[in-house]
Amino acid sequence: MVEPRGDEPPGDASLRQTAGSLELLRRAVGGPEQVAAKLRRVARTLRLYLDSAEIDERLSRLEECGLVEDRPTRGQLFFGSLDMLRFVIEPAAREYYQEKGISFGFHQLLRVLDDPVSMIDPTGFLSDRDTIVGHVMQVVHLNPVYDLQLMQMFPDGLADFEAQVQAMVDGTHPRAGTIGAIVEEPDYHRRLLDYVRRYRADPGTSPPVREQTTALRKDPVFRAAERTFATLPGFVRYCNRLPTEIGALARRWRRLREFPVELAEAQ
Repeated sequence: MVEPRGDEPPGDASLRQTAGSLELLRRAVGGPEQVAAKLRRVARTLRLYLDSAEIDERLSRLEECGLVEDRPTRGQLFFGSLDMLRFVIEPAAREYYQEKGISFGFHQLLRVLDDPVSMIDPTGFLSDRDTIVGHVMQVVHLNPVYDLQLMQMFPDGLADFEAQVQAMVDGTHPRAGTIGAIVEEPDYHRRLLDYVRRYRADPGTSPPVREQTTALRKDPVFRAAERTFATLPGFVRYCNRLPTEIGALARRWRRLREFPVELAEAQ
């Protein structure tokens, strides 16, 4: 058993819930080495936006794993990610943070300070391996299966994922301090580690779906959106159902105010 470090909160509360705002900001930013690493990740992600060959290679690996059937265009991926963000990720996060008594706006600021790439690339298709792992470790996910499927873009993705989560549990990960200022539940990394191990043994194992105890999951439209965007294959199929022309995608995005249930994954 790993003994808690002297600066950790009690086992039933996270640092995010107990520390003051200035302390959380200081930890989220980190020291010079952490800041330099963040800037390098931002630069690599921006380069990937222009590297169509790398994206094609990643999609090829996902095709080989059976996670992608037909490739969406870059425009479909981008606007599909905006729909995932506005119809599932943001409303679920707002409700969850309200339940936890956490300021949504301040929490987003901490996330950006810990890793700005998590806001640049919501799909993960343009992120490097460490950025995706860090993103999953910094936020209690509604459902982490999408990200584990995404990690299969990299030849050693799942093995590295498990090793990094184990390092977080052990308190030896280089981002332990900054991530510890953000993650909302103190036992999240242990639960995530258990799931990563189960997923590697059986990809069909049940994921640890985050509980939403208020009204959101009573809404059939939200449930349809969550069902669609919960998995990588579901997200990609949704993207492929969108228009292919950029102008049509932009007009649709401006006019659409509710998740289109006719594009949802079947129950």
